[in-house]
Amino acid sequence: MSVKCTQCSLVNFAVDESCRRCGAALTLPDAAPGAAIGGLVEPRPRSLGRWLLWIAGVTWLIVFVWSRSLIFTSEPLEQSKRWQVNDAIALLDQAGFSREVFVLKNLTNYRATDSWWNEYQGHESAYASTNFPLEIVTLYPAFFTDTVDDTERAAILLHEAQHLLGFDETHALDRTWREKARIGWTRDNYGNTKVFKVTEGISFTATTLFQCKDNHHWDCVPPVIYHPGEIYTR
Repeated sequence: MSVKCTQCSLVNFAVDESCRRCGAALTLPDAAPGAAIGGLVEPRPRSLGRWLLWIAGVTWLIVFVWSRSLIFTSEPLEQSKRWQVNDAIALLDQAGFSREVFVLKNLTNYRATDSWWNEYQGHESAYASTNFPLEIVTLYPAFFTDTVDDTERAAILLHEAQHLLGFDETHALDRTWREKARIGWTRDNYGNTKVFKVTEGISFTATTLFQCKDNHHWDCVPPVIYHPGEIYTR
C-alpha cells in the first residue's frame, strides 16, 4: 500500500511515518467495509434482504428439483384420458367452482402412475392422490374404470382440488359431500354406484356430516344455498 501526503500530495510508502518531501506526518486512512487491505478485499456483511433472497432462491431450487423428480419418475396421462379430465373440469366450471377450476386447469400436472415419492410413502387403493404444494395429481385406473360418467369424475376432481388448495382430507370430504348436488351427483341419480358408496362410507367415518341421523345412508347436512361469487367456508 501507499500513502498520499495531505500537504504536498507526494505518494509515500506505507511504512513511512512522515512525508519524504515536506516532512508532514502521515496517517493511514480508516478502511471502509469492502476496501482493499493488504491486497485482500474485506467482504461486506450480508444484509437481511440478501439473506432472504438467498433462502428463497435455495428453497425454490429444492422445490423445483423435487417436483421434476416426481414428474420424471411417473408417466403422463394418455390424451384420451386427458380429454375425460377436461370434460369433468368443464362440469365443475359450469357449476361455478371457479377457484377449483382455475387450479385444476392451469396449475395441475396430471400423472398416470406413481412417482418415486408416492411409492415410498405408500397409499391405500384410491382414485387419485395429490402432491401439495407441487400441484401434481396422480389419477389411478379406478378413476376411469369405476366412475360411471363425467359427473363422478368431476366429484373426485373437486375432492382433489381441495388438497391442491392446501386443505386436509376432512375438509376435502366435507366440501365435496356438501356441494355434490351442484354437479348433479345426488343419491337419486348415483346412490347405487361404487364411487358414491365408497365416498359416503369414508365421509361417514372421517367427518361429522352424518351425526344427525341414526341411518347414515341418508344425507343429514343442511342444504347449501349457493350464490355466484361466494367463497365457501366451513
